[in-house]
Amino acid sequence: MNTRSIRFRLSAWHAVLFAGVFALLGALLYAKVKNYLDDALLETQARRARQIAETLLANPAATGEEYVVRQIRSLYAPELGNRFIRVTRADGSVMYVSGPPDDQSFDPSKVPAASQRREAEFTRQESLADGRSMLIAAFRAASAGGGPYLVEVGTSSEPVDRFARHLLVLLALGYPLVVALAGVGGYIVARNALRPVETIAVKAEIITLHNLSERLPVANTGDELERLSIALNHMITRLDEALGNSRRFVADASHELRTPLTVIQGELEAIASEENLAADIRDRVGSILEEVERLGKIVQKLFALSRLDAGEAQEEWVRLDLAELVASTAEQMLLLAEDKRIGLAPPSGKAVHVMGDRARLKQVVVNLVDNAVKYTPPGGSIQLRVEAEGPNAMFEVADTGVGIPVADIPHVFERFFRVDRDRSSNIDGAGLGLSIVKSICTAHGGQVDVESAVGSGSRFRVTLPLAGSN
Repeated sequence: MNTRSIRFRLSAWHAVLFAGVFALLGALLYAKVKNYLDDALLETQARRARQIAETLLANPAATGEEYVVRQIRSLYAPELGNRFIRVTRADGSVMYVSGPPDDQSFDPSKVPAASQRREAEFTRQESLADGRSMLIAAFRAASAGGGPYLVEVGTSSEPVDRFARHLLVLLALGYPLVVALAGVGGYIVARNALRPVETIAVKAEIITLHNLSERLPVANTGDELERLSIALNHMITRLDEALGNSRRFVADASHELRTPLTVIQGELEAIASEENLAADIRDRVGSILEEVERLGKIVQKLFALSRLDAGEAQEEWVRLDLAELVASTAEQMLLLAEDKRIGLAPPSGKAVHVMGDRARLKQVVVNLVDNAVKYTPPGGSIQLRVEAEGPNAMFEVADTGVGIPVADIPHVFERFFRVDRDRSSNIDGAGLGLSIVKSICTAHGGQVDVESAVGSGSRFRVTLPLAGSN
């Protein structure tokens, strides 16, 4: 390699410069984001500590310590929020300490006591025995009628550390890309500086897949231009050979690889049906079959989403009775509800006409009813309602199921989002059903909304323009 060539020096300079700048900016970004998240988390804990000290510990002699403890548990629920709260009296005895958090990220009993400090408010980071760390904010409450209380509020720093690690991985993955782009940029600069290579470029422009037998002119100069011409001619030769091999490979592969998922599923089903198959092998084959079927469903749903995103839902629009469609679909799914001893009441009322793709709108009904059946316990009920409301048609699915936490409601229509594990750990799915519902409604000029509360069931409401009003 000729290290004195302009192309090499410019390319190397660009690569080194951009690599250094990216490394420096990446390190600064990582440190800044990590410090910001730590500070934000500590500020949140400090604000809670001040709230407890200023509202609940203003006069414990009058309210009583038991009242303070009850209020902390009721208002802050540290176990549910995965927080650590401890209130220490002036003599060092503990008035209250929270229990283990739901995510088991730390053991409150193993959190060291705060060192003797005079500040009214301070923060600290504690390293636990299991290698994890906690961010703790402390506030000293000057209570009336009693000695000062030390309020400590903290939480595990694992979420911040996890985000910082993800950021570091992204920076590490982006680093070689930046170096590669810098090298390409240097090459472009060098090419612009070497104007004589334009003749080679002009010739290269006319070489296509149909005339790879042609070659670039070779300048007998003994420098980079000659080397470049020879190298490019060698590259064209290799491309010509690779293209021929690729065409033969595609022809052979198209014959051999038909529908791999179908073949795999068929073979596994055949293996599972063998009578002399060992029980443990049968279980493994059954497990693989479930994953193959699940993969097939996910692929099918993703394909449906891609078609919807491409606007394919408007290709087969007809005038249809939404009430009749919902009633007939509910009748088809009645057996599914009866298997779980769930009452399914189909809609009753006048015809409600809309314009749309019948198959897609039926998919909306199926997904919403199926979702209601999944999350409604035995003995529950599902009510379906279809009616006209002003210029829109309204389709509603109301169940008496487990409900959706308020914090999760804004995200239920996001792709691959699933509500907390306690609610859906035993429910099969990939978090795409409601995304498909939303995409179909959007493609039909409508929308879907949800009202829900934990333990009180859910109510999904679809609105579509009435036929003739859109």
